[in-house]
Amino acid sequence: MLKDITLGQYFPVESVLHRMDPRFKIVEIMLFIVILFAGDSFWILALGTVFVMLAQRLSNIPMKMIWKSIKPILPILAITAILNLLFIDDGDVLFQWKILKITEGGITTSLFMMIRIVLLIIGSSLLTYTTSPILLTDAIESLLSPLKKIKFPVHEMAMMMSIALRFIPTLLEETDKIMSAQKARGATLDNGKLTERVKALVPILIPLFVSAFRRAEELATAMECRCYRGGDGRTRLRKLKAEARDYIGFAVCMLFLTASVLMNILIK
Repeated sequence: MLKDITLGQYFPVESVLHRMDPRFKIVEIMLFIVILFAGDSFWILALGTVFVMLAQRLSNIPMKMIWKSIKPILPILAITAILNLLFIDDGDVLFQWKILKITEGGITTSLFMMIRIVLLIIGSSLLTYTTSPILLTDAIESLLSPLKKIKFPVHEMAMMMSIALRFIPTLLEETDKIMSAQKARGATLDNGKLTERVKALVPILIPLFVSAFRRAEELATAMECRCYRGGDGRTRLRKLKAEARDYIGFAVCMLFLTASVLMNILIK
């Protein structure tokens, strides 16, 4: 399961979405989130699905990678669906057993929330799949640059976010190695009562924290050896520059957003 978590991974292929300005991609994913939450109609989700399918085609990211980004959240989707299914009392009752009952509103809400979460995960995954951590850092710093006027540490925050995203796959790989080593020594991690499983996590968490702190220290030493001193006077190898495709992509996002607002007004 840990190997299926793709958050923070970059998938290097040649595509239109890879070549786009990362600043525009961050703004567009925010607009996409607004589209998903603009209303509570399935037509809105249909519009979001078209947006995601278009982005996936432009990114050349294979569907198996998209599935890998969805697979880890399946338990969360199941829990969300069950809670909405059993505890939303709206519409005709289809099934009832003691205090538990399933209504038409519960089924509709469960499907709606599941689709919304899946679309949200796919859209966010496409951002990290098509943008390297360095470009993501530069884009975040550029977008937040107005905050420098109030002495906000924009560069440091952007760097921390980028490092956190970059090290998620590394820490997951390290966790998988530690779990495999503990299982080879006879540790039982998947069986037993809940309290036994929690206790079995201790031999995993301690080496994981030690490894994380060691990697952080090594990274800090490497940055100091390269004379890294933050954002003051720092130059970049690649300067972000918007091109025609970036403005076209932004215009398409605005069209989708306008369509979602109009659709929400007309449906009401």
